[in-house]
Amino acid sequence: MRTQLSPVIAGTMNWGIWDKKLSTAEMDHLIHICIENKITTFDHADIYGDYTTESDFGKAFKSGSIDRSQIQLISKCGIQHVKGRNNTIKHYDYSKDYIIWSVENSLKNLQTDYLDVLLLHRPSPLMVADEIAEAVEKLKGEGKIRDFGVSNFTAWQTELIRQKTEISYNQIQFSATHFEAMLDGSLDYMQMHSIRPMSWNPLGTVFREDIEQTRRLKKLLVQLVDKYHVGADTILLSWILKHPARVIPVAGTVNIARIQALMKAVELPLEQEDWFAIWTESMGNKVP
Repeated sequence: MRTQLSPVIAGTMNWGIWDKKLSTAEMDHLIHICIENKITTFDHADIYGDYTTESDFGKAFKSGSIDRSQIQLISKCGIQHVKGRNNTIKHYDYSKDYIIWSVENSLKNLQTDYLDVLLLHRPSPLMVADEIAEAVEKLKGEGKIRDFGVSNFTAWQTELIRQKTEISYNQIQFSATHFEAMLDGSLDYMQMHSIRPMSWNPLGTVFREDIEQTRRLKKLLVQLVDKYHVGADTILLSWILKHPARVIPVAGTVNIARIQALMKAVELPLEQEDWFAIWTESMGNKVP
């Protein structure tokens, strides 16, 4: 039976030395804030913080005396960075031994006995489906992972692995400003094979770039904020959630007020014409 994840996932990429540099106490507090707001799933990758953020999170998790059954932990493996590892060049490794070692290392760092979901971080031209499947089945058999998926994989890359072992998730870039996944067949493929999409950077570049696309969207969002009485970020998340592929946004904010508002997107009844209005403004022209 597939692991039940929260409707919005807390992304931890920026919690550690890559950005916010949260202390153990601050991480502990943030974990509790997320849980209090029904965000119980936490997204990791071994490379975050140059291989340090998982360990920092694990210390906070243990110090906070949180019941492991209350939360779900996702992690990713496969990217080999130069920083934090004795590598001469960034590359990918999806050998059976490395996947198993990486999961066991993540379990040690996160101070847990199992991952709810393991994802392959990015596709590699050299990945061997049979070898990946062997590692996944061994880890599942030992109870070290419960579900398996991929991240940033195309439909064909996903199918290559799916032919050998079950895939439950694919974490992709999907937002109002990056909507290609719903046009290139990616989300259609996932619906066909009961693969749940996760969306990293779910707010897109609306608040990060000042270009014609984002200016058009911001102008529309002013009207929608007034109509729905919620923040613009909540509306952008609801746009993602309305897609029938049942996309799960991965929200990386550490702002407590924003965390408290995230779940409002799940309840927001975004009208169909408003959904299409957002897409239209993002494209800069009417729908085909």
